[in-house]
Amino acid sequence: MADITFKGNKVHTRSSLPAVGSRAPDFLLTRADLSDARLADFKGKRKILNIVPSLDTGVCAASARRFNQEAAQLPNVVILTISNDLPFAQKRSCEAEGIKEVVTRSQLRNRDFSAAYGVEMTDGPLAGLLSRAVLVVDENDRVLDAQQVPEIAQEPDYARAIAAVKT
Repeated sequence: MADITFKGNKVHTRSSLPAVGSRAPDFLLTRADLSDARLADFKGKRKILNIVPSLDTGVCAASARRFNQEAAQLPNVVILTISNDLPFAQKRSCEAEGIKEVVTRSQLRNRDFSAAYGVEMTDGPLAGLLSRAVLVVDENDRVLDAQQVPEIAQEPDYARAIAAVKT
């Protein structure tokens, strides 16, 4: 379990992020077209998993925008923004923000992602949503970096994620 905060108030997550060097857990998430998506869909690519509570919030939208900007300079890297938002809401948010390089995935039908990655907030006003975290995963699905953002209202360390994906 990770101890994080939301506006300074303590919040807990289900467990901890996958350890650096471990194999990233497979997942079953939902694409914008409502079809299933798995980690294996990105085999052979490096991945940045930008995990957020909701794209309908300013900080989450800011992280998607920033990673969208970074994507152009990152060959063979896919950036996934993962939330509990409905795929329709994710698509609408990205269109409104001009985000075209980031791939969105939703926990619409399957909540195993939040359990496997340890990112479900278990208490506080956002209980049930995903905490803010960034994982960098290599072409063989090994975790290169795992960043649990300590304050939900804070943006992640983008430089750290970009440096990790380039190693």
